[in-house]
Amino acid sequence: MSRTTRLSSSLLRAAAVTGVAALTLTACGSGSGSTGSGSGSGGVKVGLITKTDTNPFFVKMKEGAERAAKENGAELSTAAGKFDGDNAGQVTAVENMVAAGVKGILITPSDSKAIVPALEKARAKGVVVIALDTPTDPESAVDALFATDNLKAGQLIGEYAKAAMKGRTAKIAALDLAPGVSVGVQRHNGFLKGFGATDKDVVCAQDTGGDQAKGQTAMENCLQKAPDINVVYTINEPAALGAYTALKAKGREKDVLIVSVDGGCTGTQAVKDGKIAATSQQYPLKMAAEGVKAVVSYAKDGKKASGYTDTGVTLITDKAQDGVTSKDTAYGLDNCWG
Repeated sequence: MSRTTRLSSSLLRAAAVTGVAALTLTACGSGSGSTGSGSGSGGVKVGLITKTDTNPFFVKMKEGAERAAKENGAELSTAAGKFDGDNAGQVTAVENMVAAGVKGILITPSDSKAIVPALEKARAKGVVVIALDTPTDPESAVDALFATDNLKAGQLIGEYAKAAMKGRTAKIAALDLAPGVSVGVQRHNGFLKGFGATDKDVVCAQDTGGDQAKGQTAMENCLQKAPDINVVYTINEPAALGAYTALKAKGREKDVLIVSVDGGCTGTQAVKDGKIAATSQQYPLKMAAEGVKAVVSYAKDGKKASGYTDTGVTLITDKAQDGVTSKDTAYGLDNCWG
């Protein structure tokens, strides 16, 4: 998903292109001074594979992993797909990391199903595998999952939107991810559950890829299809800002309610500015930090992390609604990433 983050000055930039999948694979340590054991010798080897290395959410996730690796004397290697959905790239990264002797791999799967065989091969070789942010399908394909409860994230903004509509008939547009992407499905279904609606109540649904420009185009298409849309659910804040741009061009930005998920600093500021009514904030740095600690612990005592660890979600809005727990944008900006 697209997200925004406050970039640390200590972010590692060294990278080597892996070739076949056009992945960026970076070994941290070895005198870089930003992550890992510092010398690159003797530390527990941990791999982090994200969907992309440009998405701010994953930049923050990488930052969290780097910091935790340094604090725990680990040696971190990172890789990222060339684009969101680059499963082949992630497969190559898994294979490269296993060959390099990592003790554990942290991964945000681009394709929750297609990545499974590669992860099963890694686990068969004794590598602990932890999914971050996005579950695999099935979830049992990894040892553990550290992630936002995406169903809850969607449900929170659904409950908020329902309360904010104050009984008015909703004409809902859903600006989603491609069908079948687990995070997108969970957030979408959570929104509908919170709103008390079904897909029959959605008058327009579009795949945005979590991208701002595509979000704008999707909103333009939806307005052509259903000009009376008054509620817009978006998969993330870039898509929400794209929707806002399209609505503003039509003079509709004041009378359409936009709700979203992520809690990046740009998105949270957009809530403060009134462009987005509410967003569900999640915490990528925590996901990665806890994942690194779990791999280091496994290396030391042989005990694998297991099951699902909820890394938290908070509804952020400056227009609180009765019966819906939320925090204001001051809290959101203090805890955002971007």
